[in-house]
Amino acid sequence: MADATPIPTRYRSHKDYYTALYQAALTISSSLELSQVLQSIVQCTTDAMRVKACSVRLLDASSGQLRLSASYGLSETYLAKGTVLVDLSQIDSVVLHGNTVQIADARTDPRFQYQEAAREEGLVSILCVPLEVRGTAIGVMRVYTDSPTSFEEDDVRFLAVLASLAALAIENARLYESVRSSYEGVMAALWGTNVPL
Repeated sequence: MADATPIPTRYRSHKDYYTALYQAALTISSSLELSQVLQSIVQCTTDAMRVKACSVRLLDASSGQLRLSASYGLSETYLAKGTVLVDLSQIDSVVLHGNTVQIADARTDPRFQYQEAAREEGLVSILCVPLEVRGTAIGVMRVYTDSPTSFEEDDVRFLAVLASLAALAIENARLYESVRSSYEGVMAALWGTNVPL
């Protein structure tokens, strides 16, 4: 195994974090297209934190799965590794209860559901935070490194803020869709046709 000395996060700058937060806020305020907003957030998170990858998974309460909503820096092979079932993922269970989880080495941590896939993808350290709307977790946001990394408090706070922005974007998109659907239903009932919003 290569040198396992954790890389300090001092190589990431607050300027990178402020730029990423600004970019995420601009994207959220300029679009109700959820996939575009989430894709922008995972990309700017990856760039700002100088990590290998980032992903957002949303909870499907009916199946107990975390469904991929956006990712950046992960291969199609890794993304197709299998379903992420909350009941089988100790880490995601903890995160969905509102806690942050740091994984020093996903290749060997027994809590990580897909250790072999992480090894093949070259993933090492992972930081996971919840996506929460009004105190209820609706998903998880993760960043992945390709070398041992010790995440500092600034990193955790930054990722938590971006997760909050992502959750806000998700909630806005869901509310917009609900209003649009209600409007179309009312118009159809009144006029007997489907009038687009």
